[in-house]
Amino acid sequence: MNLIRVLRRLLPLLFLVVLGWFLWKKVGATLAGLNPLAAEEPRITVTHNTVLTQVEALGRLELVRYRFKDVVEYRRKAYRFLPESKVALVVGGEAVGCIDLRKLKPQDVVLEGDSVVRVALPAPELCTFQINHNQSRVFSTENGLFQDAQLVDEGYKYAEAQVRNAALQSGILAETQRNAEQILVPMLRTLTGRRVILGRQLALPKAGPKQ
Repeated sequence: MNLIRVLRRLLPLLFLVVLGWFLWKKVGATLAGLNPLAAEEPRITVTHNTVLTQVEALGRLELVRYRFKDVVEYRRKAYRFLPESKVALVVGGEAVGCIDLRKLKPQDVVLEGDSVVRVALPAPELCTFQINHNQSRVFSTENGLFQDAQLVDEGYKYAEAQVRNAALQSGILAETQRNAEQILVPMLRTLTGRRVILGRQLALPKAGPKQ
């Protein structure tokens, strides 16, 4: 008799346990999603507003690229009684020679008879010269006096100027002119069916100061 009474008392409790388990299986996932402390996937929001600021017509025909490697030691003496600051850089740079075809005028193209075309090309230019920072690195700095970043920046600017000088001294403009002839003469011959003679535009003398 005592066992039957105990079972009768436990039946409601067992019923509530089973019912609770059943309800938790049904709504547990939903309740977990409402928990403010529960971990969730990160949500990323990006706001941007791209504005077109300039449109530039490009007419430069790039004809040669020079690449340089250099080790630059840049020194600066800022104070009389302190040792000079020094930075050593391993620098990779490049310079590009081109001809700006936007400077070509109608009078620069002259047809002679039925078989010849003369073209006066603009003078070759050094289009760009720059440091390639992916191929450059700081080797060492000394006595930067907490201004290492400024010292390195000055060293890179000096190295960039040296890239320009090295390109000009290495004959990049003459190489640009030769490559222009090798590329443009066959192209113009095919387009016109004429013998092509390339020349240079006449440089106008610069006006001197008024007396």
